[in-house]
Amino acid sequence: MEYVYAALLLHNSGKNITEKDITAVLKAAGIDADPSRAKALIAALEGVNIGEAISQAAFTPVQAPAATTHAEAAPVAVEEKTEEKKKEEAEESGMEGLSALFG
Repeated sequence: MEYVYAALLLHNSGKNITEKDITAVLKAAGIDADPSRAKALIAALEGVNIGEAISQAAFTPVQAPAATTHAEAAPVAVEEKTEEKKKEEAEESGMEGLSALFG
């Protein structure tokens, strides 16, 4: 993935994307570059219009849900527990009623 990032960085800065430049970007980031991976990336990008590919990228920004505070989330959890407790109590009271019948 870092090789693709290096290529995108070079593209964004308006520089040519070459094996030498990808290797230089990776080395500047403290990454030991593998020349064969850089070469493979250059071959894969041959004939690709990166700007067009970026603009046509099939992704839709997802709007993150509004952040909830712990205080806001707590009542939901309490309501869930309350419903569970009500069910358990109903089951227990039902069992007590049955035991009274068969006593």
